Amino acid sequence: MSESNELHPIEASVLHARRERVYLVLAGLFLGSMTMLNILGISRFLDFSFEIAGTRIPMMVAVGVLPYPVTFLCTDFISELYGRKRANHLVWVGLGLNLWVVAFLWIGGIAPPPVPIDPATGLPPTDAYDYAFFRIRFLTMGAVTASMIAYMAAQFCDVALFHFWKGLTKGRHLWLRNNGSTLVSQFVDTFSVITITHFYAKGLPVDPEAPIWPQLWFFIASGYLFKFVVALLDTIPFYLGVHHLGRYLEIDPRKEHEIGRDN
Repeated sequence: MSESNELHPIEASVLHARRERVYLVLAGLFLGSMTMLNILGISRFLDFSFEIAGTRIPMMVAVGVLPYPVTFLCTDFISELYGRKRANHLVWVGLGLNLWVVAFLWIGGIAPPPVPIDPATGLPPTDAYDYAFFRIRFLTMGAVTASMIAYMAAQFCDVALFHFWKGLTKGRHLWLRNNGSTLVSQFVDTFSVITITHFYAKGLPVDPEAPIWPQLWFFIASGYLFKFVVALLDTIPFYLGVHHLGRYLEIDPRKEHEIGRDN
């Protein structure tokens, strides 16, 4: 059976269906990664410390950060292939999805039957069946404001910078807009989420007896270093992806600048 015979009635053509299906995959990866970020969040920190020339470089990364670089790669693909409007629309959908997840975490915590809560910790006893849910709920609800503010600032920053560099270079130097937009926006995200999580949600494992800013800068530097390394490593996959997807989807992003439009 030919591909055209498998089209849904709302799909205008084989090419239209192909473009929408690729967009769906990219959007799904983006939204799934954002959801994991909020649910896993700071539930665990991983030690990725390493040594360079005998000097130990500390890098403690929250488990929720692991899928986060994928979100910037997805928005860069969408920005390059589908345009700024679709990338920004996806950012707003991501915000709505995460608020939806948080709403059900909140409902799950207040719904009957009531669970005995320790006023000192705000959690049920550790041997209670509900403990795992309430622990995740506590960490998620505590950090969601930080996460969403940082998310909106970083993602819109990423999309804006990507298209700024794309317009400035007339569609050339793909590496510049990929890395330039991601590295700046991920610093915005890392700084925002760490500082807001601490000062607003009190959700970081810090020593209250020690000076706070050196500890916060440690978390900021660790998280950003991880994202920085991943951003550099994804340059080649981004180049290859744009090349092959551009041919597969019959899209030449450079022509957008030749005709003066970027939808």
